[in-house]
Amino acid sequence: MRTRSGQKEQNIWQAAVREFARHGYHQAKISRIAEGAGVATGSVYLYFKNKKQLLEKILADVWQNLAQEMEALVTRKDLNAVEKLEGMVDLVIDMFTDNPSLAIVVVNEHSQTRIAQPYYERFLALGRQVLEEGIATGLLNPHLQVDVTSQFIFGGVRHLIHLWAQSPRQYPLNKIRREVKLLLKRGILTEVQ
Repeated sequence: MRTRSGQKEQNIWQAAVREFARHGYHQAKISRIAEGAGVATGSVYLYFKNKKQLLEKILADVWQNLAQEMEALVTRKDLNAVEKLEGMVDLVIDMFTDNPSLAIVVVNEHSQTRIAQPYYERFLALGRQVLEEGIATGLLNPHLQVDVTSQFIFGGVRHLIHLWAQSPRQYPLNKIRREVKLLLKRGILTEVQ
């Protein structure tokens, strides 16, 4: 019986990210994934039952990783809520810095699977927890609606990452990072109205 090679599985994972980013989930082909990974088409099926399971693995890996890193960030006692919000922005942007294809897959294909949903929900819940901490400590506006604000922040960052992945020169990540953090810390008003 053949043994699975961790490197082969990783190569398939990476090739699938490129394929899903380039062609979308529905138009992606296992044969092109195999070719991109440098393996026979049948080898893909040694690791993944089908294309859907492969997409589920990619999305689950991303959200699980982000949720774990977010958990570590949120529990830090040496950071205040604003610093934790900045750290959240860094986590998301850093996840995709070297892999625009992964950003496209996460943004475009997130709704294709429910497997990653618990990790995604955990990530959002931790974001809400940071907002609640900021309100409780007086660092954030007490009138913020936590659910709306968390969706607004995360949706905005997700959209900006998608724009970067499509057009990195027009939307460089360092500019996105700086502007999102500025908006979180200072808002859009020049002074309190």
